[in-house]
Amino acid sequence: MKKLFSSEDAFELQAVRSELDALSIPYMVKNEFASGALGELPWQEAQQELWLVDDTWFHRASKVVNGIKANFASSQGGKGQEGREWVCNRCGEENGSAFEVCWQCGDDL
Repeated sequence: MKKLFSSEDAFELQAVRSELDALSIPYMVKNEFASGALGELPWQEAQQELWLVDDTWFHRASKVVNGIKANFASSQGGKGQEGREWVCNRCGEENGSAFEVCWQCGDDL
C-alpha cells in the first residue's frame, strides 16, 4: 500500500475520492473518523489520508490528484484563470479543465 493524498480541506479530499471512485481506482481512507479525537491526538495524527490498495494504480491516481490540486490552487488563487476544456482522443468526449483523465473512458489527457 502507498499513501496517495491527504489534505486539511475536506472538499479537496472529497473531490479526489469522487474521481478515484469514478475511475474505479481502489483506495482506502485512513483516519476517516478520527476527527473526534482532536485534542487528544495532534491534528497531524487525525488528518484523513487516502492510501492506494494496489500500488500499480499509483501513476494514474497521481495524475488525478495533481489535476485536482491544480484546479483547487487556481480557484483559490483569485487570479481568475480558467483552464480549457479538452476533447478525448480515444472516445471524443468533452471534458472539463479539472479533468486530466477522461471521465467517460478513463484515457489520459
